[in-house]
Amino acid sequence: MNLSLRARVTLTAIAVLLVVLPVTGLTVKAVFDAQAERSLDSLLTGRAQLAQQLARQNVVPGNLVRRVEANGVRVTLTLRNGRQFGAPPADPGGTVRQVRATLQAGQQTKGAELLLTADTALLADASARLRTVLLLSGLAAILITALALAIGMRFALAPLDAMTGLARSIAAGRRGGRLQPERADTELGRTAAAFDEMLDALEGAEGTARRSEDRMREFVADAAHELRTPVAGLQTAAETLIQLGPDATTGQREELELLLVRESRRAGTLVADLLELSRIDAGLQLHLSQVDLRHLAEAQAARLRVVAPEFAVEIRGTATVTADPERLTQVLANLLDNARQAGAHRVRITVSPAGLLVEDDGPGVPPPARERIFDRLVHGPHSKGAGLGLAIARGVARAHGGDLTVTDRPDGHPGAAFHLDLPTTAGLRRPE
Repeated sequence: MNLSLRARVTLTAIAVLLVVLPVTGLTVKAVFDAQAERSLDSLLTGRAQLAQQLARQNVVPGNLVRRVEANGVRVTLTLRNGRQFGAPPADPGGTVRQVRATLQAGQQTKGAELLLTADTALLADASARLRTVLLLSGLAAILITALALAIGMRFALAPLDAMTGLARSIAAGRRGGRLQPERADTELGRTAAAFDEMLDALEGAEGTARRSEDRMREFVADAAHELRTPVAGLQTAAETLIQLGPDATTGQREELELLLVRESRRAGTLVADLLELSRIDAGLQLHLSQVDLRHLAEAQAARLRVVAPEFAVEIRGTATVTADPERLTQVLANLLDNARQAGAHRVRITVSPAGLLVEDDGPGVPPPARERIFDRLVHGPHSKGAGLGLAIARGVARAHGGDLTVTDRPDGHPGAAFHLDLPTTAGLRRPE
């Protein structure tokens, strides 16, 4: 049944009345009938007792009958000699109640038989009238209740109407409306307060989603812009090779082929970094084991001696942590490459159980840019990369339950100090 809450409450109340009123009416009628029967019995018994008292007072039969008679009670007194006083005896029937008694005193009345008769038709009439009154009053109660509910429910459910109106307003695009109940300790007040809290959360989530969408749109645009450069280089080199054809000299061909390799490698690196960032966003899966941080740093120093012999790496300290060795290698490699691309010539790596400290002698990072450099596709003034290395490094660090930050060098020398903080084994956040 597609009924409104107002209609359901009204019908439920009327249904309850339809059950309660008949039960109450039947109970009242049964109590009335029983009480009327007891009252009639008490009346007849009392009249019989009065007759006994009058007989003891030696009241003559005629006076005794007149004094015992009452409204609705007929008295027949038959003396021992057969003489009768009062009304003639009534035939016993379904509507007649009779009480017999033998008088125990009096000169004329001793041994006389007293017959008291009451007509129960009056009780039946009273019971019928009571039934009619109960029926009419019950119908009136139902009609009045239905009318009162129809009017009262409009006011009682006004908060729900306000809630419905607000929901429709929000669905239409109007934000910021709230119910703001005056009392939050009632059922509807608590519902309205919870509704306002839900709207706060939804609008907050909507704002966050909108900002995330804007950042994603900006990120995609920046990624497309970054990819445009190597793709344009590939296209230019390929078109030049085609145009030169067999007439190209060996030097020209080698130069163009080198450009193709360099630009394709650059595009491949950018795509790989973008895929890495998507994995971090989806929840990076870590393969944890015991990692010797000094051995990891020495391996990166050996790599740099091959690719950049002029770049000096100094390593201090030793420590073993529980982490993903490949991911930590990726972080350290990004930090070292970032320092080299920023113009540093010397790097010092300090190993400790708390993580790694990578200090370089480059231009450093000014305080206003120390958070922005970890954003995606953000280039420093001296950077030559795509602006994804530090974002990936911080994502890996946070996937381990740690963090990556940058400050000035602790010794006061020019340059930057990157702090890779790793948690203890007990606090390490393992992947789901």
